Amino acid sequence: MGTPEFWVLVAFVIFLGLLVYLGVPGKILHALDNRAVKIRAELDEARSLREEASRLLADFARRREEAEREAETLVANAKIEAERVAAEAKVAAEQFVARRTAMAEQKIAQAEAQAAADVGAAAAAAAVSTAAKVLGDKSQGGPLGDQLFDSGLSEVRAKLN
Repeated sequence: MGTPEFWVLVAFVIFLGLLVYLGVPGKILHALDNRAVKIRAELDEARSLREEASRLLADFARRREEAEREAETLVANAKIEAERVAAEAKVAAEQFVARRTAMAEQKIAQAEAQAAADVGAAAAAAAVSTAAKVLGDKSQGGPLGDQLFDSGLSEVRAKLN
């Protein structure tokens, strides 16, 4: 009993007994249980966060797809609207050109008619002037002048009646 190893063994057993008496193994087990509970809670929280992140990711993917579809629809509608506006503008331009062409043709026809009337009036005036001069020279007195006057007068009376 006097060996140092024996006394180390006795001291160790007393130490272990003291630890058991003070409840150290229970406290260690309790601390380990608390730690396990905390780890389990953290794992549950991480799992719920992962599920929430998955839901959010799916939601954002769905929203992105909806936004892409909406953008495609808007682009398609804008193309259709642009084509419609271009067609309307083309029709309006063609109508404008047609109206301007008709107005120009009408003005040309009026100018031609006016020119023809002016030429006719000038020709008639020249013919009257020439006829008056010729008749005036030939009918200066005498029976021809009286005869022409009488025939003109009877013609005027006939037309007035």
